[in-house]
Amino acid sequence: MAKLIINLRKYERNLHFLSDLLHQEDRTIMAVTKVFCADQHLVDVINATPIEYIADSRIANLKKMKTSKSKVLLRIPALSEVDQVIDCCDLSLNSEFKVIEALSLEAKKKGKTHRIILMFDIGDLREGIYYDSIDYHQIKRIKNLPNIQIEGIGTNITCYGGVIPSVSTYRKLVEIKTEIEHRLNLKLKIISGGNSSAIPMLKRRELDPFINNIRIGEAFALGRETAYGETIEGMADDAFLLSAEIIELKEKPSMPEGELGLDAFGNPVSFIDRGIMMRAILDVGKQDVDPSDLIPPDGVEILGASSDHLLVWIKEGQVKLGQNLSFKLTYGGLLRLATSPYIEKIYENL
Repeated sequence: MAKLIINLRKYERNLHFLSDLLHQEDRTIMAVTKVFCADQHLVDVINATPIEYIADSRIANLKKMKTSKSKVLLRIPALSEVDQVIDCCDLSLNSEFKVIEALSLEAKKKGKTHRIILMFDIGDLREGIYYDSIDYHQIKRIKNLPNIQIEGIGTNITCYGGVIPSVSTYRKLVEIKTEIEHRLNLKLKIISGGNSSAIPMLKRRELDPFINNIRIGEAFALGRETAYGETIEGMADDAFLLSAEIIELKEKPSMPEGELGLDAFGNPVSFIDRGIMMRAILDVGKQDVDPSDLIPPDGVEILGASSDHLLVWIKEGQVKLGQNLSFKLTYGGLLRLATSPYIEKIYENL
């Protein structure tokens, strides 16, 4: 059975390395747990740090996790789930007035005050009120809703549109902050200015101090920023590894024989003639992870995958049947593997 090897100590070091850097600049942090399905072993590592918030996109994850930190719902709530949001979340990211109005009614009914961050789209075209068409009268109505507290504003960058954080991009958020505070006579506590893609600006000391909160998932888990996909110096990029066993090892041609049609997923196929090669099959497949999200060890090239088989070319080195190969992961790879019920999780504390 293929395994997801989770090194708790390396994850802890990543948490401390980056959170120390952010706290030195008086920025708070939302540690995002969705990439590993809010695994309690990893939540407990976060619990032992001074990180202020734990954030996830799935209500099911927020419900099950055990923490004394403020729980944040990252994905904007659906109208159908406002009762659950009030029950299990301290804070949520929002962009729809009707949803916030429903949150207000539910919070009032349950005798709670729910805190929100209003999300603004400054060009990446995912969630948020579009920066060029803001209705400040409606934001005033939100401020006046009972049992709702506008904790701050936020934006999301580099998740859908691939927009790289920059001084000019963030200037739009500065203007929104200034307008809201002036028009509504409201001091915003949180300015949540993005995610792991903001780290290059932070390291270059170009991230404006007005952005006082960052939501971080990938950088903590994989030691990688998301603007350029570079490993962050001083952080581990191997806290999570896929370990898959070689279940077949044979020399075979590189070209199939016979008339070619579609593969098992209905896609056309093409091959390059590389002669006879040492081919290994590993016990993991597309049902668990997209092979493009695996980073193979030196001397190994990924050829492709079916539902349950990963095919690789052993270009260099000696391997044997029954041996395990370890792969580093992209964010998408970790997300899929952590979700798959067919992948065993192994925890290390080295």
